[in-house]
Amino acid sequence: MDRLDKPQIICHIEKSVDYSLFDTKWIPCSAKFIVLGSKPRGTGIIQIYEVCSGELKHIKSIESSNSLKCGTFKASSLRDRFLATGDFKGKLTIYDLENSSIPIYSVNAHKEIINAIDGIGGQCVGFGAPEIVTGSRDGSVKVWDPRQNSQPVAVMESKDGDAKRDCWAVAFGNSYNSDERIVVAGYDNGDVKMFDLKTMSLRWESNVNNGVCDIEFDRNDIQMNKLVVTTLESKFFVFDLRTQHPKKGFAYLTEKAHKSTIWLVKHLPQNREIFMTCGGAGTICLWKYLYPNKRRQTDADGIDQGVIGSLELLQTNTLSTQPVNSLDWCPDKQGLAVCTAFDQCLRIIITTKLKLY
Repeated sequence: MDRLDKPQIICHIEKSVDYSLFDTKWIPCSAKFIVLGSKPRGTGIIQIYEVCSGELKHIKSIESSNSLKCGTFKASSLRDRFLATGDFKGKLTIYDLENSSIPIYSVNAHKEIINAIDGIGGQCVGFGAPEIVTGSRDGSVKVWDPRQNSQPVAVMESKDGDAKRDCWAVAFGNSYNSDERIVVAGYDNGDVKMFDLKTMSLRWESNVNNGVCDIEFDRNDIQMNKLVVTTLESKFFVFDLRTQHPKKGFAYLTEKAHKSTIWLVKHLPQNREIFMTCGGAGTICLWKYLYPNKRRQTDADGIDQGVIGSLELLQTNTLSTQPVNSLDWCPDKQGLAVCTAFDQCLRIIITTKLKLY
């Protein structure tokens, strides 16, 4: 393919702020997004911006007593658009951005920092309860229903006496009906654990030999299909989740990229075979997954096992001299995304020609 026929990643708007940025999310059904992070004095901040006529318009700032690490809208309805956040003190808080003076839900969820958060059920009809999952440095993964009291509905943690590993990444998946739901967690020692919330059991576990920085299903509201796991030392893994072998587990491939830590992965909302990875050297890479001719085969013992496909690198770009630590695709405008980096800049990027794929 000719170089000009490939998608181009364009930095459309760049804005510096006076605090450390940790996460960013588009506000559903709008041209607005939030960024959250930590002020120099250790307090947290949420800022709301709107993309208007090629420029960024600052709408509102919300301060909190603790630095904020992560956030999600996924457990809230499209009407409410409540933002759930995790902070450095282990507190889970839900804000109504229209009336943010008093949080609508707050709980001391963990004993230490909440590293990762994800939500499910709020933006869909008929796919189970609206729930939030949090992963913390204290080694535990907890599932919360904001409609309930301050107790989690599920807790996944190591047994008494076992070493507690720092949980760096969590993700919901397999929520294709009102009964099924999966949580996947990644840890600092490379462990990847898949918890089945229907049976309250550990369904699968593996180790990718390096700290797990991020985890994402290609879609969380379908029968689980693919899972991408990014790690500290330039590697990410793609697992095919449609066929689980009782001994070999899931088929997977490994790819090296960025020549540095791969901080995160984000699948394109309009096409689950396309995803972006973000690296520690300020680079971002756009990938397309290519399915094999057949997705399962029978081994020598007559047991089905998965067959993994391949990856195509569509485009790469360098946005910053510092790690790109968060990115969110706009669900309403294909190719539009917002990202943040440790250079205290937020950027609006546009990726072209995605409809060709």
